[in-house]
Amino acid sequence: MWWRDSLRRRMLAAADAATVTVFSCSLALVLHGDLVSAFWTEALLPLWIVLGKVHGLYDRDHRTLRHLTADEVPNIILWVVTGTASTVLLVPPLSGQPLVSGQLPELLLITFVAAVCFRCAARFTWRRVVPPDRTLVIGEGAMAKAAQRKLEFFREIHTRPVATLALASGGEVVSRWEELRSLRLDRILLAAPVVEDDLITALIGFCRTEHVKLSVVPPARGQFGAGVHLVHVAELPVLEYNTFDISRSTILLKRLVDLGVASVLLVLLLPVAALTALAILVEDGRPILFKQPRAGAGGRPFTMWKFRTMVRDAEAMLADLVPFDQLEEPVFKLRRDPRVTRVGRIFRRFSLDELPQLVNVLRGDMSLVGPRPEQADLVARYKPEHRVRLQVKPGLTGPMQVYGRGELSLEERLAVERDYIENLSIGRDLRILAMTVAPVVTGRGAS
Repeated sequence: MWWRDSLRRRMLAAADAATVTVFSCSLALVLHGDLVSAFWTEALLPLWIVLGKVHGLYDRDHRTLRHLTADEVPNIILWVVTGTASTVLLVPPLSGQPLVSGQLPELLLITFVAAVCFRCAARFTWRRVVPPDRTLVIGEGAMAKAAQRKLEFFREIHTRPVATLALASGGEVVSRWEELRSLRLDRILLAAPVVEDDLITALIGFCRTEHVKLSVVPPARGQFGAGVHLVHVAELPVLEYNTFDISRSTILLKRLVDLGVASVLLVLLLPVAALTALAILVEDGRPILFKQPRAGAGGRPFTMWKFRTMVRDAEAMLADLVPFDQLEEPVFKLRRDPRVTRVGRIFRRFSLDELPQLVNVLRGDMSLVGPRPEQADLVARYKPEHRVRLQVKPGLTGPMQVYGRGELSLEERLAVERDYIENLSIGRDLRILAMTVAPVVTGRGAS
């Protein structure tokens, strides 16, 4: 399955590259043959591709059953506007030639039309080159027949039903696991009049293990979750569950953003870090830094660094304050922790103690955005439903920080983190980074 989606992303990127070429040629005509400006516009192609990635133009097809350029028109408009704005800002200093702003509306229209046409052509070609997804329809009766008919009729879906099974429980899925694996499936479409929780759970487990996409025709409206998208094929509603791996391009771009932003923040915040270290030294002496083993992606341990905000023997005092064996949930939060120093309370309120974790981000132990890293001894007590937090790198900030910080219960924390993980994108990371400013400045939810 992965090579099909990878090829589709590359073909769409090639379509966008052709769009940028049309834009640069149109710009050269507007500027009466100014080839220097056209050259620098074409040189900005990587920036246009990154903007396309941010606006979700390469990952949407991977998430949905239906692949239509018409569905992404709003994203294309945003891409054209931001790409043109970036070009207008960057090309004059590079080329030494001013741009004529009077023709920008025409350039925007030409670029938009070119983007739509090229992306339609790319998808048309992809459907002719790549064989359709091998799809298993699970269900019986009128709903299953309607689903199978639409898979065969609507070409933009690009799937081919290979079998139909009537599975009513999760136990039946587990018992026929090897049979399902032998079908070499790309997608499972569940279209049953009644969908039990154990059946959904078993199918999600199978699909994640075998890297198979899962779509569900909902018998009722209530079966939605954080990682679910609703699409329509004619009048038939279909739920798309995120059971696939995060694309390598998203992981790579996320890492590049981590390196770039963390490096800049380290330089800009160096004076603040120096003053923080001095305040700790004056009040309570050394050590200035505090290190602790935390669980990273996949539960792998790493050493997390913070500015010390507690007394020196804080770790030894913890056992007397928190009875770990009696915790109902693998999480704790001490209000008015007696181990926190006076300056430490200020630093924790405004998250200044977290600044050394920028080094963890540069090392690759953490990301700028993700679930907050938890202590290894607490992670050892996780139940299966808690381990969803360990699917990605922990973050310097994350959904918990922007939606309540320490005020969230474990259930609420898991809900917002699951929503983030199952819908991970560069655009969402950037939004969370922007939303982090307010909680940090106001100290909302900090202990």
